Amino acid sequence: MKSATVLLVDDEDELRRSTAQSLDLAGFSVRDFAGAERALDFITQGFNGVVVTDIRMPGMDGMTLMARIRDIDPDIPVILATGHGDVQLAVRAMREGAYDFVEKPFTGQHLADMAARALDRRRLVLENRQLRAVAGKRDDIEARLPGRTQAMIDLRYRLRAVAGTDADALIIGDTGTGKEVTARALHDLSSRAARPFVAINCAALPATLIESELFGHEAGAFPGAMRARFGKFEHARGGTVLLDEIGSMPVDLQAKLLRVIQERVITRLGSNEALPLDVRFVATSKADLEAEVAAGRFRADLLYRLNVVTLRLPSLSARREDVPLLFLQLVSEAAARYRRDDIEVPQRVIAEIERREWPGNVRELRNAADRYVLGLGLQLADDAGDAAASRLAERVADFEKGVIAGALSAHGGSLKPVYETLGISRKTLYEKMQKYGLDKRDHGRESGANGGPDHFRD
Repeated sequence: MKSATVLLVDDEDELRRSTAQSLDLAGFSVRDFAGAERALDFITQGFNGVVVTDIRMPGMDGMTLMARIRDIDPDIPVILATGHGDVQLAVRAMREGAYDFVEKPFTGQHLADMAARALDRRRLVLENRQLRAVAGKRDDIEARLPGRTQAMIDLRYRLRAVAGTDADALIIGDTGTGKEVTARALHDLSSRAARPFVAINCAALPATLIESELFGHEAGAFPGAMRARFGKFEHARGGTVLLDEIGSMPVDLQAKLLRVIQERVITRLGSNEALPLDVRFVATSKADLEAEVAAGRFRADLLYRLNVVTLRLPSLSARREDVPLLFLQLVSEAAARYRRDDIEVPQRVIAEIERREWPGNVRELRNAADRYVLGLGLQLADDAGDAAASRLAERVADFEKGVIAGALSAHGGSLKPVYETLGISRKTLYEKMQKYGLDKRDHGRESGANGGPDHFRD
């Protein structure tokens, strides 16, 4: 049983220690945490274990922790520990996917029996997934990053090719395209899968505590540092560090991060001892980091260190053919998550889903699927307001297409003066020409020198 793990989360130190001891004596491998955030670092789709968490805690409470776990893998059993007044809340949590709940005070044996049953269920889930993979059915990466368009096929190919290495990676994509999902997939397919996956939101680090949060500190390093503390980098030893939205990291801290990546050592605040650091760094960004370098907001040497491998995630607008099937999959997942019967999606809804723009990408589409499963509808464009908005969007698109087509004609199909005149990047011009079906050969420019099709050569 020691190969499986119980993650125990409770902010009451004495109760947490005694519960951990009783579970350890019962034969479980136990990791205990005073807060939910640290426990999340160990949650992956391959996690072989069960989570036992108190409901009421400062910061992230047990219900929020359960929701975050279910976002990563809805089949991980979560057992909620409740006070007497929280029983109704626990019952509601059961409807939302909790494995079970135990009311305080409970005996160690009672919790151990419950955890053993939960671990048996988790073991079966993992074995079934492995058998499905061996049988040649759709693998785990296709389930996480679905899509039949060439962009998604290429992405999955590149991800599998680099996942088994220790190469640092940079993931680029618009908001909601699945950057963290991709980062977790890299971790789960690597030899580090059993070690922590520590996500650091670079945009949300408190300015006064950034170094302490990342590097840790010794007792007395600054006023209020009563005892030594591991930083997030040290906590991730042997695993993967996700630097989410790396472009938001302050420039002065970028220099210190560069040293960590180059030398793979850290030094806690208040210490002179350099500690070796065995981690893989994965960074994400929705911003064009090369443009940030040009603007002086991001270090060029840090960019070169991070982008050993670059994975670019396409927006839904670049893979519109995937939208209907993706929506149906998200509806199916939402129905299972909310314990609803299979839901039929009428063709008119599919047509509306396909017609709409999704600037929030997969995240926005997932929210729409959740609302549909919950019976809240899609707010289909049947009312005059939505219809007017739709007509306006079409008119704006027609105008934009006309402007680009006119510029192409004015410059004989030569692309460079077109994107310079319009004040957009070359990449943006290419994307808009693809979106509107524009071909420079139709505007006075011959095809490539070899006579073959050359839609986008300058």
